[in-house]
Amino acid sequence: MTLRGQIDTKALALGFDAVRVTSATLPQNIGADLDGFLQRGYQGDMGWLHDTRDSRRSPDCLWPPARSVIMLGVNYGPPGDPLAALSRQDRGIISVYARNEDYHDVIKKRLKILARWIAEKFRSEVKVFVDTAPLMEKPLAARAGLGWQGKHTNLVSRDFGSWLFLGMVMTTLKLPSDPSEADHCGSCRACLDVCPTDAFPAPGQIDARRCISYLTIEHKGPVPRDLRPLMGNRIYGCDDCLAVCPWNRFATQTAEYAFLPRAELSSPRLADLVDLDDADFRTLFRKSAIKRIGRDRFIRNVLIAIGNSGTPLLATAAARRLGDSAALVRGAAVWALKRLDPERAAKLKAEYLAEEAVPAVREEWQA
Repeated sequence: MTLRGQIDTKALALGFDAVRVTSATLPQNIGADLDGFLQRGYQGDMGWLHDTRDSRRSPDCLWPPARSVIMLGVNYGPPGDPLAALSRQDRGIISVYARNEDYHDVIKKRLKILARWIAEKFRSEVKVFVDTAPLMEKPLAARAGLGWQGKHTNLVSRDFGSWLFLGMVMTTLKLPSDPSEADHCGSCRACLDVCPTDAFPAPGQIDARRCISYLTIEHKGPVPRDLRPLMGNRIYGCDDCLAVCPWNRFATQTAEYAFLPRAELSSPRLADLVDLDDADFRTLFRKSAIKRIGRDRFIRNVLIAIGNSGTPLLATAAARRLGDSAALVRGAAVWALKRLDPERAAKLKAEYLAEEAVPAVREEWQA
């Protein structure tokens, strides 16, 4: 068996669903695209994208000895329609990828086993990455032939549709590269048209500042008021542009138990989530990617969903958070209560405004 054949066989045996190889270089136009993204300010709060842009331009900028990148994919296809709960206004929607264990932990363990095997068997140096290093995984995956970047900028696979987690092993081995995948989007623009917040200025461009995934995960402060009503009941991430892709007709449900949805994270009741304290939050989201955003940001998201629910019964749940210790939560609670029960909010305004010292929360009361 060839060296490449041995690597493929080992990777598939470890539970990876796709294996491709590309060189440890990216063309200059990829770096230029990144520069344009940053110049427009589309990164929002994600200052680390600017700080690490030089190393992101190409894998060999991050690690000069690298010669090849082994790109690996793991199928996380959901068992049902990810958008089915959009109409259940008393429930929250968590992105498919975060409904069970943190994929970073699951995949990194396998990558380390594979990398150690490669290092020992072929006497090479190796490094492993799961989208936490300054590397552009999606362009690399496209060059390796795992799929292509759709008009929504995400990877699309002919075999797995929208649902591939990516990992990589960089190595000093010089391996033959696989051909890149052609773009098969054609004239379709379903992913662009479905976006609730109109986050795509043009095909192949995304303004993260308007993206619900960014707003619910990366954004640390109050969500802009004009975008809150557009978020619906999405409380962690957003799958809309992924879920409507026609190539999902070829997708299959994941066989990985760690990625199948936990019952308590599948359309959870907003009323149950809004009262989580820090300890409860950490317990519920143990081993989950959601834990990294912290309790306060998560409850902010839940309160926005409550405000969008149109369910007056949830006004009481929002009112309970008016005195929360976190200003971020208090501000979201004010907004939610004013949406669901403006008369009650008006009665409580004087009481809470008199005690409020944080300008951002005072602005919510006065808006």
